[in-house]
Amino acid sequence: MTLQHHRPDRTGTGLEPKIVVERDHRSQLRSPRWGAALSGGRLPRLGNPEMNPTPVALAVLFWAGLGFGTFVVLLLGYGTGFWH
Repeated sequence: MTLQHHRPDRTGTGLEPKIVVERDHRSQLRSPRWGAALSGGRLPRLGNPEMNPTPVALAVLFWAGLGFGTFVVLLLGYGTGFWH
């Protein structure tokens, strides 16, 4: 899907669509990271050093603790009459 650009037509009464020639953008990439310089155009294996997955047990403990903490805050709030 592309956005169509319009330009004034030759008579000045309206707009006509601008002809867009779509080219393969991959041929313009020069970095070896994107495989342009590798044989066969294959992509290299790249790890994501910023992505460290959270262990499942730690995630479950976090959400269970958050739910329990919320329950305690609500229980104390209604028990003391803070929220009525």
